[in-house]
Amino acid sequence: MPLRRRHAALALLLGAALATPARAQDVAALQRRADDAAAAVEPRVIAWRRDIHRHPELSGEEVRTAGVVAAHLRALGLAVRTNVGGHGVVGVLRGAKPGPTVALRADMDALPVTEVNDLPFRSTVRATYRGQQVGVMHACGHDTHVAMLMGAAEVLAGMKASLAGTVVFVFQPAEENPPEGGAKPMIAAGVLDDPKVDAIFGLHVGTGPSGAISWRGGPVQASQDNFEIVVKGRQAHGALPWQGVDPIVVASQVVLGLQTIVSRQVEITRVPTVITVGAIHGGVRTNIVPDSVTMIGTIRTFDEGERTAIHERMRRTVTGIAQSAGATAEVKIDVGYPTTVNHEELVRRMLPTLRRVAGARGIAESPLVMASEDFSRFQEKVPGFFVYLGVTPPSIDWRTAPGNHSPGFMVDESALRIGVRTLSQLAIDYLMAAPARVGVR
Repeated sequence: MPLRRRHAALALLLGAALATPARAQDVAALQRRADDAAAAVEPRVIAWRRDIHRHPELSGEEVRTAGVVAAHLRALGLAVRTNVGGHGVVGVLRGAKPGPTVALRADMDALPVTEVNDLPFRSTVRATYRGQQVGVMHACGHDTHVAMLMGAAEVLAGMKASLAGTVVFVFQPAEENPPEGGAKPMIAAGVLDDPKVDAIFGLHVGTGPSGAISWRGGPVQASQDNFEIVVKGRQAHGALPWQGVDPIVVASQVVLGLQTIVSRQVEITRVPTVITVGAIHGGVRTNIVPDSVTMIGTIRTFDEGERTAIHERMRRTVTGIAQSAGATAEVKIDVGYPTTVNHEELVRRMLPTLRRVAGARGIAESPLVMASEDFSRFQEKVPGFFVYLGVTPPSIDWRTAPGNHSPGFMVDESALRIGVRTLSQLAIDYLMAAPARVGVR
């Protein structure tokens, strides 16, 4: 079924999910209970976060983290599945009353980054990554994501008898491992089908005023593709370059040529786009023109049509430059995560929830984000809403603070309670409020 038709069908499910809306006072009472429960669980959320931060695991290796999550969900009385699409963990909470099904997602993996923060629970873990010994750190905040969703699970499990519908808690591995990622294998394993999920919510921490929430409707994070370019010349003595074909010079021209795709061939006022060459390898001696040069990099954009066009322009540019110098070039593009697209009607419906949770800390519309997220895989299947939570400690200027993926990324743990409330309240309001018909995006 085409994507637009699938979303139309899903929209009907969203609109017809509840036969009888809960009374406003009953929903308000649940909201207050959830806030009280979030306050009560806050110390445990912080403890979970510190434990997971101290014991980070790279993509595809989240064995310990998955075990901690599964044990907690079982203790709450949830139906739990493990090893879902890798080390994924799924917990299902069925409310006492009939209603729709909402999913809440957190990613679990860490990064090959050596932590520099002087914390009592700092990571000292070392691991092998692509053949190299590296430090391992939760430099993107996934430790907080796991802890906050564990907290939300405890909050919502405590009000099971009052919930109308089902909550699916999705703890996902390997988000930091494009192009495959962890969402795709979990979807293939049926995470959205048993039970059938009507909508999904995700939350990501980052630099920003502590406890502030930001959001955006429609495209919000870029698609992500990786590329490898191999330029093949002809080896020669470095003092006699005319006897060969220098792939280093050709590769230099290719780097510049790729930038003209963005600056001269993409309507950047409509579709922000980035092509970055991240590494170049070629040659072993000062006086040898090498036989070949390899380049790797990334492509980011927000439009699927433009994405395909960029791939073709890259192949044309690279092969044309190489041919003009008497060299050849091979271009390989690994298609990765799609654009993260928040469902417009779902966003509109849930904004009052965000405003209520954020309170004085406030909410703001997010700019487009060039980073990518495989939460987008879930959004291809069901309406989804991905929001951001600022966690920069108040003692640090969030505008200049080390960001995600930095060895100095810091988290104000007082913001985690806001994250627990956000996830819990989104689930409650989606399940309990009378849903308006959610249109296709």
